Amino acid sequence: MSPARQRAIARMGGRAAHRQGTAHEFSPREAREAGRKGGVSVSRDRQHMARIGRKGGEH
Repeated sequence: MSPARQRAIARMGGRAAHRQGTAHEFSPREAREAGRKGGVSVSRDRQHMARIGRKGGEH
């Protein structure tokens, strides 16, 4: 399945969830906490952090 088709299907599901009222929307506090948790889990991998740190100086 093409990436465009996958996005179209996901978009339909998201719209349906919002119409039904079952979609989750993050509050600013929830979004901040989710971002913090993601950052913590990514930064546990020291090799990954070293790789992306080196890429930061590349243009």
